Amino acid sequence: MVESGDRRESRRHLAGRLAAAGATAGGLLAMLLLPGLLMVGLGAKKMASDFQNMDVQKITQSPPVRSTMYAADGHEIAAFFDEYRRPVRLDQVSPIMQKTILAVEDARFYEHGALDLKGTMRALMRNTSTGEIREGGSSLTQQYAKNLLLANARTEAEKQRVTAPTVFRKIRELRHALHLEQTMSKDRIFEGYLNIAYFGAGAYGVQAASLRYFGKPASQLTLPESALLAGITKNPYAYDPILHPQAARERRDTVLTRMAELKLITAQEKGQLSAAPLRLKPRPIRGGCSISKAPFYCMYVRSEMVKLLSKGDPKKAREANAQLQRGGYQIRTTLDWKGQQGVQRALSARTSHDSAKVAAQALVEVGTGHLKTLATSKRFGFKKPRTTLNLAADMEHGGGVGVSAGSTFKIFTLLAALEKGLPVKTSFHAPGSTTVSGYRDCKDRLLPPWNVKNSHESESGKFDLRTGTAQSVNTFYAKLQHKIGICSAVKMAHRFGMKRADGGPLQEVPSQVLGSNEIDMVHLAAAYAGIANHGVYCPPVALLEVTDPNGRKLALPKNECKQVVARHTADTTYDIMRSVFESKGTAASVGKPSGSVAGKTGTCENFSCAVFAGISRNLSAAVAYWDYRGGFKYPVYGVYGAGIPADIWSSGLSAVHRTYQPLVTVPELRRTSLGTAMTVLRQAGLNGVVSTTPVTSDLPRGSVAHVSPSTHSERGGTVTIFLSNGGSG
Repeated sequence: MVESGDRRESRRHLAGRLAAAGATAGGLLAMLLLPGLLMVGLGAKKMASDFQNMDVQKITQSPPVRSTMYAADGHEIAAFFDEYRRPVRLDQVSPIMQKTILAVEDARFYEHGALDLKGTMRALMRNTSTGEIREGGSSLTQQYAKNLLLANARTEAEKQRVTAPTVFRKIRELRHALHLEQTMSKDRIFEGYLNIAYFGAGAYGVQAASLRYFGKPASQLTLPESALLAGITKNPYAYDPILHPQAARERRDTVLTRMAELKLITAQEKGQLSAAPLRLKPRPIRGGCSISKAPFYCMYVRSEMVKLLSKGDPKKAREANAQLQRGGYQIRTTLDWKGQQGVQRALSARTSHDSAKVAAQALVEVGTGHLKTLATSKRFGFKKPRTTLNLAADMEHGGGVGVSAGSTFKIFTLLAALEKGLPVKTSFHAPGSTTVSGYRDCKDRLLPPWNVKNSHESESGKFDLRTGTAQSVNTFYAKLQHKIGICSAVKMAHRFGMKRADGGPLQEVPSQVLGSNEIDMVHLAAAYAGIANHGVYCPPVALLEVTDPNGRKLALPKNECKQVVARHTADTTYDIMRSVFESKGTAASVGKPSGSVAGKTGTCENFSCAVFAGISRNLSAAVAYWDYRGGFKYPVYGVYGAGIPADIWSSGLSAVHRTYQPLVTVPELRRTSLGTAMTVLRQAGLNGVVSTTPVTSDLPRGSVAHVSPSTHSERGGTVTIFLSNGGSG
């Protein structure tokens, strides 16, 4: 709906008159609305002063808007909201819906200012004798002001103040309405009202309501659908067409009658439409990680967002959660959507989602630490056999105490040995079992002797660094750890970001070399990625970019990659790990997803779990398999690291390799036209979509204000373009 020049001029003239009137206008309006004013001890002069000096700045705050989480390619992962709202521009609402809502709410909206004197005087006759509100007479701008005040109320007391049936509430609404009329165009007020009004069934705004009740956007609403929606706002619960279809139909017919009175439709049309039944196609409103197709990855990112918004203060976590639900953040993650689906298929092929025996996988990009996939074999849910435990992650990200690392932890002892200068040919006699004495921890405390034996995966004899690793010989590594010291091995693991899943430091005990510390798959995959990255370790990261509704980017924690061992040490380790796939290696039977992979099997003590971690030059993944009721109480007999975990790793890594796209730089598009932006994005191998909501910007109306993501995206990914509204508030 476009406002005519005469109408705009009339509106400006009226707003100017109201502003100039100042205290006098405030007093007059107060007296009109408050005939019983003197009875409560307030004079018109004081009311005029209070009216004029009322704080109105908070009214410009936006109502709660859902936050949306996206994969690296722009695929929506999840949405978070207290109020289901999908803001749209006025031109994205069907013209008949606009006419219908005006007919029933404020037919003279474009002809008056903040106060509709005719409507007010009509209501005044009923309100005078009681001193309280019995009939509204509110203009659409006043209703918008009320909704804004309610949306910005944070406590129950504030909400009660906004909705209380008192004359004081009406004065407050009127003062804010005057402010809106003086700072916004009529079209923007109307657009704002359509996006904030409550239409019942959890739907806030016309777009959300249209999707909720009819499963289609507001631009496609028909006359009978528009009449139904327009009638709901009077009493969203009583006229909810899902709960109370008969009452909703009667209210719809009342709206149609009003439209006929205004000659927007004929009496014949009104009769035909009133005879028609409700034709709903309701769509449920659900948000959060529970309905995401990547729920556990979503949980991981949600934890990162809460930490970001709370600045790491656990005491502010609850407030940060609420901020996420209401703040309208656009959250771009590192998730490889197609790869995630491939990994999930690999998990489902080797495990049952109903079983207590579970598999968990995490995959990290080499060189960036980007968490590309995170999945478990269990379905997300609060009732068994589902789980809400993020099995692949640590406790900080919704996981539990973790799972034993198994022999995948031997690699940190190998790295420490190579860093100390031990040649690859360094060898020890490794019997089937042995007792090693003389271990000391990092505080130089003497530890008890350790009895250790080999599994059936290895043989007794003489082994060097390559063969001892390939065949995963426990007694060989017990002696190697004794030679270099436990502290060197544990500190090496810490350098590569390893910690216990419960957040505590690694235990400095002899059995740590065999993976007695309980860890998570995300950090294990990130550590192995550091080996593939020539000794440069990058902490795991899931957030690419976070922007608020105005396009302002939140400062993300610095994710600095660091050279933690010399390139030669890491490359030699990588080469030794390749032998695990050779004829005598523990993973010889595992299908390699590419020719340059390296890895390490891990079978935990007493078959409490089985683990496999492996790397290519691009990707690193770790997989664990165990009984999540407790690995030692419920062992997984007969399952080795080279079995189910390695099979899942191989299939999953192959799937991700097929779809793997390194990130490309998003071109600078600010200030360009929409057409130019679309062309430049196509040339960069990216797809562009336009946000339905323009943003406040001093750039020319219709030009690009900002894009999301603004730095990097997957090749072929989607970049959202936010257009400027030309600076109108």
